[in-house]
Amino acid sequence: MFKTVVNAWRTPDLKKKIIFTLVILLLYRLGSCIPVPYVNPLIISSPEAGFGNMGGIFNYLATISGNGFSQAKLFALSVSPYITAQIVIQLLTIAIPALERLSKDGEEGRQKINKYTRYLTIALSLVTAYGYYNLLKNNTLFLIDTNSETLRMLVMVSCYCAGAALVMWLADKINEHGIGNGVSMILFVNILSSGSEAAARLLSQVKAGGFYNIFSAILSVIILLAVIVLIVFITNSERRIPVQYAKRVVGRKMYGGQSSNLPLKLNMAGVMPVIFASSIVSLPATIGAFAQPKEGGFWWKFINFFTPDSWFYAVLTVALIVAFSYFYISISFNTVEVSNNLKKNGGFVPGIRPGRPTADYIKKILNRVTLIGALFLIVIAGLPMLANLIDSAHFGVIAMGGTSLLIVIGVALETVRDLESQLAMRHYKGFLE
Repeated sequence: MFKTVVNAWRTPDLKKKIIFTLVILLLYRLGSCIPVPYVNPLIISSPEAGFGNMGGIFNYLATISGNGFSQAKLFALSVSPYITAQIVIQLLTIAIPALERLSKDGEEGRQKINKYTRYLTIALSLVTAYGYYNLLKNNTLFLIDTNSETLRMLVMVSCYCAGAALVMWLADKINEHGIGNGVSMILFVNILSSGSEAAARLLSQVKAGGFYNIFSAILSVIILLAVIVLIVFITNSERRIPVQYAKRVVGRKMYGGQSSNLPLKLNMAGVMPVIFASSIVSLPATIGAFAQPKEGGFWWKFINFFTPDSWFYAVLTVALIVAFSYFYISISFNTVEVSNNLKKNGGFVPGIRPGRPTADYIKKILNRVTLIGALFLIVIAGLPMLANLIDSAHFGVIAMGGTSLLIVIGVALETVRDLESQLAMRHYKGFLE
């Protein structure tokens, strides 16, 4: 990995792309520190009164925004509206035939879909910014009093919506002129910035002394290293289906006859099932933060039933991760289309007839692979919940989330593969040598 980065830095055009990406990420981090008018920065940034203890989906939003959400900075919404818009457009592409035709219409169709995604991002930013403003308004200490409530609302909603649009623009610039995926790189930087607090907490735990403090700190580091190794292993693992290509004569030349394989990643869905499941399970707690039901009432008890320390929360999370894993694979990997492409190119799976039998065979193997990936995601998502149940005070580093580690490691591996492919393209000797 480090050798690839060094070689890329020695290549002039790749060096320019790396520097451009770093500058964009630096600008993003500077924007994450810009305060918004009418927000009381001293109150909202304090651990006792801020969003750090609200739980629910707010912890996830705070992580992916680099604590910009918990401190109500300009980039508080971060890439959340953009990611949501991309997912919605992807689902609509499957449901709406017109969008499906656009997705297959080459560069022009892709540009139109990107334009629709940007429009939807702005709409979602407006809705999210208004809800975020109401959440801040529920606590009178977070906002500075003003004579005009409407003016305060318009200014703050406009700032957060403009911040989300600017983040979308920065991500697109990384896609055009930088290295890696723009949204993934911004998430990568945000999670690393959030992880610095966990590292500081670990150091303070060691400095406090005592056998249990030091033992829990060492155990936390060992578990994190084991999780990193597991994530790298599963991310790079794949199930390869052998494919044989028949020989065919075109003019005076013979093509085909070679053997290949169809790789199926063990964790093809990535981190998306965990994000979907966590968002849905955390929805009651999120609604409770907005509605603030009366303590001791029915809705208060109902919302507490979905707290992370309840058995129902864990069971529902596991079930949703499995369900979303199969759902995401079903919309992103079309076995019938893959089978038809193999048939058109003269390829077949040994021992399996081309056409529908091949599609059924690939689907059967894909279901098994998806189950393994879902079990892996259950382990990654369940580790923070287990750490919170055992001792959240001493195992807070583990409680920061296996999902965050999965995103960070996945983005790092993806970026290195992108660098390797660009290096191979630039140093390809050709058939003359």
